[in-house]
Amino acid sequence: MNIYWREMKAHRKSFIIWSIGMIALIGSGMGKFAGFNSSGQTMNELMEQMPKSLQAFLGVGSLDLSTATGFYGVLYIYILLLATIHAVILGATIISKEERDKTVEFLFVKPVNRNHIIGVKLMAAFTQIVILTGITWISTLLMVGHYSEDPSIGGDIGFTMLAMFILQILFVLIGTSIAASTKKPGKASSAATGVLLVTFIVSFAIELSEKWNGLKFLTPFKYFEAKSLLAGEGLDMLYVTISIVLITILGVMTFLFYNKRDLNV
Repeated sequence: MNIYWREMKAHRKSFIIWSIGMIALIGSGMGKFAGFNSSGQTMNELMEQMPKSLQAFLGVGSLDLSTATGFYGVLYIYILLLATIHAVILGATIISKEERDKTVEFLFVKPVNRNHIIGVKLMAAFTQIVILTGITWISTLLMVGHYSEDPSIGGDIGFTMLAMFILQILFVLIGTSIAASTKKPGKASSAATGVLLVTFIVSFAIELSEKWNGLKFLTPFKYFEAKSLLAGEGLDMLYVTISIVLITILGVMTFLFYNKRDLNV
């Protein structure tokens, strides 16, 4: 457990910054909703006049922007992006930092094997993800609920948070598997973030043109969309299954690659 608390302490400051950033994103987003409402502007009409490419970038879709729930649906993709960036960087850093910071010898003189070390590091990463999801959930309920008159909003927000949690686990393991396999630990975070950004861009391409719909399986950002979750459809079990399979594969890859690789001392 010493390794666990060491990891929690090492990422404490960055985690606080990410948490504050998440609260600020939700607060500023719902503040804009309040501003539009008080000005008397009809956001749906305003968005309809915009090019389809801009609508896709803003994540408008079929959401009703005159309601707090619909506006939250637009905001959700950026909440999801912030959460997954944190997750993928955390996953890459928590594995690669021992070699990057030249602390490999200090860690491996302890009477524990590599599997134990990876397992404890993943436990610390998952703990941070759970806490960040909780902070996001509470902040969303308070801020969106303040402007919403829909009594069922709590359940809809719950589904969006569950989807975000699944994708955070997926991306943290993308980060760990890349860090465990690369021989250049200093570049693990950049490579993992690059993978995330590519999948995010692909999700926009799919939104712009129906001919790209076949690529939905390649981008986790299309697995659980706000317009479906907030319409009461719940999580698509096909994509839940795909996510679980990917999480399992990436988890196994992390352990296998890290065990076989020569570490840079």
